[in-house]
Amino acid sequence: MANTYSGRRSAGANRLTRHPLAIACAAAFLLATNAGYAQEAASTEPQTDAEKAEAAKSEAAKRAAANKALDTVKVVGIRRGIEDAIQNKQNATSIIESISSEDIGKLPDVSIAESLARLPGLSAQRVAGRAQVISVRGLSPDFATSLLNGRELVSTGDNRSVEFDQYPSELLSAVTVYKTPDAGLVGQGLSGTLDMRTVRPLDYKDPVVLVSARGQHNSLGSAANSDANGVRVNASYIGQFADDTIGVTLGFSYSDTPIQENQVGLYEPWRRLGVGWRSGVPSGVGCPALTATDCTYYSDGIKALRRTGYQRRTGVMATLEFRPSNAWTSTFDLFHSQAVQEDTANQFEVHLGDYNGGYGPLNVTNVSINDNDSFVGGTANNVYPLVRGMYNKRKDKIDAFGWNNRWDLGSAVITADLSWSRSKRDEANLENNTQLYPAPQLDSVTVDYQTGDFPTVTPGRNYSDPATLYLSNTIYGSGYGKTPNVVDELKSFRLGANLPREIGFFSDFDIGINYAEREKEKHQPEGVIFLGSQGPTAIADDLQYGLVDLNFAGVGFIPSWNVPGALDRYMTFNPSETGAAYLIAKTWLVEEKITSAWLKGNIDTDWGKVPVRGNIGVQIQHVDQSSTANAQSGQTITPYTTGKTYTDVLPSMNLAFSLADDKILRVALAKQVARPRVDQLRASLEFGVDFATGKPGAGGGNPQLDPWKANAFDISFEKYFGGTKGYVAAAFFYKQLTSYIYNQTRDGYDFTDLLANYVPPPGAATPLTTGTLSGPFNGQGGSLRGLELTASIPLELVSESLRGFGVIANASFNDSSITILADPDNVNSVGDGPIGLPGLSKRVYNLTAYYERNGFEVRVNNRRRADFIGEIGNFNGARTLRFVEGENITDAQVSYAFNGELEGLSVLLQGSNLTNEHYRTYATTKDRPLENVEWGRTILLGASYKF
Repeated sequence: MANTYSGRRSAGANRLTRHPLAIACAAAFLLATNAGYAQEAASTEPQTDAEKAEAAKSEAAKRAAANKALDTVKVVGIRRGIEDAIQNKQNATSIIESISSEDIGKLPDVSIAESLARLPGLSAQRVAGRAQVISVRGLSPDFATSLLNGRELVSTGDNRSVEFDQYPSELLSAVTVYKTPDAGLVGQGLSGTLDMRTVRPLDYKDPVVLVSARGQHNSLGSAANSDANGVRVNASYIGQFADDTIGVTLGFSYSDTPIQENQVGLYEPWRRLGVGWRSGVPSGVGCPALTATDCTYYSDGIKALRRTGYQRRTGVMATLEFRPSNAWTSTFDLFHSQAVQEDTANQFEVHLGDYNGGYGPLNVTNVSINDNDSFVGGTANNVYPLVRGMYNKRKDKIDAFGWNNRWDLGSAVITADLSWSRSKRDEANLENNTQLYPAPQLDSVTVDYQTGDFPTVTPGRNYSDPATLYLSNTIYGSGYGKTPNVVDELKSFRLGANLPREIGFFSDFDIGINYAEREKEKHQPEGVIFLGSQGPTAIADDLQYGLVDLNFAGVGFIPSWNVPGALDRYMTFNPSETGAAYLIAKTWLVEEKITSAWLKGNIDTDWGKVPVRGNIGVQIQHVDQSSTANAQSGQTITPYTTGKTYTDVLPSMNLAFSLADDKILRVALAKQVARPRVDQLRASLEFGVDFATGKPGAGGGNPQLDPWKANAFDISFEKYFGGTKGYVAAAFFYKQLTSYIYNQTRDGYDFTDLLANYVPPPGAATPLTTGTLSGPFNGQGGSLRGLELTASIPLELVSESLRGFGVIANASFNDSSITILADPDNVNSVGDGPIGLPGLSKRVYNLTAYYERNGFEVRVNNRRRADFIGEIGNFNGARTLRFVEGENITDAQVSYAFNGELEGLSVLLQGSNLTNEHYRTYATTKDRPLENVEWGRTILLGASYKF
């Protein structure tokens, strides 16, 4: 049978190599360059000194006239945001990308992550339908560091990467992405550093008040227990007092966003079947051994679900700025974000594996195997379907403050910065399992993995009557629950100075020191949810929500109910952190103390006739890391603490050469590091001793890891037009990773500490002191390289008849020699051999077309990324690698700002994911699907008023 599923996806992937967005980027680059040359072609090159002097005088007059004209034109709306971002890029000494707000409270997207995903070299991974985490230059989010007003941020996740949907875009004024570091950049990442900025009130001349409200609707529609509609409200105030010596900024944002999701998922991993494993499914001789051939790949189960719920987020920002004189400025920042997410997945699930509750042999008829030896359809008989309720409630809270003081002491500047931030995440994950009663109620289900938008599973029996579905002890038990809790706290103090002292080509120097302490602690009590004394029971009508439509997956209708309500009435749940090695290993504490000192010489001079700006410097980082956890040794729980200290020396150089005709050539060199993921540094281990041989073994984290390290080279060429109206750029980067962290199994690990309280059971062998440890280790790195093309062009530069129109286009092309070693004894969802770099999309495209004139704005954006390996949280909360199919997301926005008596009022219509792009993951090849998720389109309609 032809591999139609794989072929359909692969064809699309191949077309991406010559995608219209790539052509558009190249065309825009050429168009802009030619437009600039067209403006310049009218003049001839002066030859004599007199001609050169006259030409210089004429050019100066032209620029003065242009600047005067610009001073009289008030740039507003999208053009203001674009030109401010271009100016930031042009003036920077590092290679940066920038987002700038069109106006107070008016970044263009629902989430700051969506705005970031439009920048060259950046891409977003969607979680629950929202752009949540950001990859920079083809590296996973763990390689980047995020800052708020120059201060490193805590994270509500298990690691360092910031979940950007926690930061309302309405409360931010700008974001700068540093692709190359300098010695004074604290908290820098290996792939990039993202610095989110809030408003400084004394930068404004007059008080400003802004209020806005938007309603939103999800195209998947309402469900029995969830509304498809939501709301966003925000307000901002900027004021100046005491003769502009005191400034205050206040911001408030509230959103109530519906969660609507259709999903079909298959069990992982896809297995290589042995002879006779599945009746009716062919298997090669010797399977599932990796050396066997002609094996059939088969998933052990399939589920279809509708997830519904809400996310409510409240954000508050405040800034107090005090400037009694030009010699002293004191700024105090506060930020608070609190979010609650509650959702229920109503799920039909069937196990297709060899285990079926002991009720009869599994056999498959009407088998369909494609030419890639993948099972893609058939009828599974004697199976045991379940209807499940999967409930999740998550509360996130982030608090942060910072106090910055700046003293201008003549020609020297001293700064002191004190900051604290803390995040907390509390979750409850609960499941109820029901089956047709009385058991067994076996069924025959037909599955099809290659026809239509979703894989389908069609049962032979009716599962829509709640009176026939009983909470009972199914093959997955009656239920299971987890209550994770994560706390992340970060304290830091920074002292720096800028000293004007000319030495050689250095104009001045920056020196400083930063000390930071971070503690991250995770607990995850969990356990079985047991039926009460009443035994198997139907869920009462007062707990029923109504029927859920799963026809998109071929299932039909199933009931939905109040999962925590059913637990309280019919079941018992006592989660625990102890009782089993795998439970104990889920609790850990990681502590870090990092001292950073730097010396940076700044350059602002001429080399020959070429003006040069930039810096050369060095940052020294001293790290003291440790982790404390418990490990179970026999019947004894043993506290376990370990760690290490080390020092890294990080030299860096950034040079910007100002060439003729508003051209800039940038060159950067740096040694970069990225701290290991926090969960990789955990000390917790699942420990055990082989009964027969006495050889110990464990799996878990490694607090003695060194960081990721890389030597980096960057070069960028930029051409600007009309000051900051437009530009084109081409940038190339190369990173040689000298150290990489990946999971592997090593022998000879010393377990003496864990064996101190170990007592062998009767008849067991005497334990050895060394054994095998599976976990993260430092290993050989590799290279990463990329090319980034960017063009931001107002089309009036081409023709005055196109005034108001413009395009922003960028394309990134990445490649890497880095491979991750897979465990040869474990065939997982990314195959059994070396795999590519997680997070790396070889091609990323963005195209924005806009029109703005007389208060009317229209913009359409399309962003695409090629397939990549993503790190996904699986059913037990652990991170697993999966192939993620490339995405094609289209958004649009229309707005109008009134004049006259209604000046200050604007209305907005916004659409996200207009083509309803699905999110798909797969195992090794695209004919072996794992997840197919639909989140629908989102439409927002609203108004704002500024006065």
